[in-house]
Amino acid sequence: MLVIAGTDSSGGAGLTRDTAMAQRLGCSVAPVVTAVTAQTSTALTSLWPVPPEDIAAQITAALREAPVQAIKIGMLGTPEAARAVAELLPPEMPVVLDPVLNTSSGGTLGDLISLAPLLRRVTLLTPNLQESASLSGQPVSAALPDLQLQAKILMGWNGKTDPAGSSVQVAHNSGPNAVLIKGGHAKGAISTDHLFQPGRHNAYHAPRLPHGHRGTGCALATAISCQLAQGHALEEACARAKTALTEWLVQQQID
Repeated sequence: MLVIAGTDSSGGAGLTRDTAMAQRLGCSVAPVVTAVTAQTSTALTSLWPVPPEDIAAQITAALREAPVQAIKIGMLGTPEAARAVAELLPPEMPVVLDPVLNTSSGGTLGDLISLAPLLRRVTLLTPNLQESASLSGQPVSAALPDLQLQAKILMGWNGKTDPAGSSVQVAHNSGPNAVLIKGGHAKGAISTDHLFQPGRHNAYHAPRLPHGHRGTGCALATAISCQLAQGHALEEACARAKTALTEWLVQQQID
């Protein structure tokens, strides 16, 4: 599995978390570094983007080295990085994009324009509640009708007009194939993730644990990518990944 993301000097997110989750699920990782960060559990202090030509060189080398069954994309940092990645994605390969717009420790890492070159090639987009609202130009909400609208906007956005504007009526299949809006930042005893595909909706539930952990978004997107790499259909991959993430979080509580 190819994982394209940034580093996290605290070890709590980014490529470190991606690799740990992938190995837990039996997937080997070819890492591609898009940015180097200096951050703690509470603050992002520095960010050094990797030049797009160097990102491209890493992807090219990784694809030559061994067969790749799925690709997970995390933090990109710059529009140039997004374009470099989009140009090298193999056709017909599952691609999961976790749109890291802000770090758990409070830093800003990207925006909708940075992600635009990739959206048409993405199998699954995995924003959290705040990211979904920001990307779709809608208010933050955990209500199902609001999430349905956000997903429709994201799947229909053509990268040229206001994402909250008329393009949702005229652009079809121009965004990601599916959107999984993660409910980890919502309130309540149950954490629910909502998978939206054209004309279809699935919900995945798990108990909300008392202590939050950094890097859970990275871990879930990576777990889904692993399941896709192992041949599972998207809906099953999301269900299995949700279970794997919950088991990992429970173990972290015990440890």
